[in-house]
Amino acid sequence: MDALHPRLLVDRFADCFRFYDAVLPPLIGAVRASGGASGPYAHWDVEGQGVLVLFDRRAMAAVAGTDHLPAQAPPVQDRSMFVCRVDDVDAGLALCLTQGAELAAAACDRPEWGPGLRTAHVRDPEGNLVELQSY
Repeated sequence: MDALHPRLLVDRFADCFRFYDAVLPPLIGAVRASGGASGPYAHWDVEGQGVLVLFDRRAMAAVAGTDHLPAQAPPVQDRSMFVCRVDDVDAGLALCLTQGAELAAAACDRPEWGPGLRTAHVRDPEGNLVELQSY
């Protein structure tokens, strides 16, 4: 049973699906457990544990009864981030960029965050912030 896993609610389901389906297996060894590009739901696991779920935002709004509210707000600072521990931040960054991610912060060492920590930050096709990290 999955104790906790992120669920991204997205408008561009097919684009996000293709991005995560291409990068999660080589980055963290995740395998797609269900779903396809047509949506509205897909999820990836590592060793049987959920690591990421994509869900179409409109489908979730219908369930939650919020489909009458606006889907977009003015630009604001990020409220969440999907973090992937990877073996090689630079290789992971290159992979994400070839799959359509937008660079948010180049790869760099961050000793002030932890000994031996290296990170890079990208945005997925929906604009969600993704951190690649290695120790």
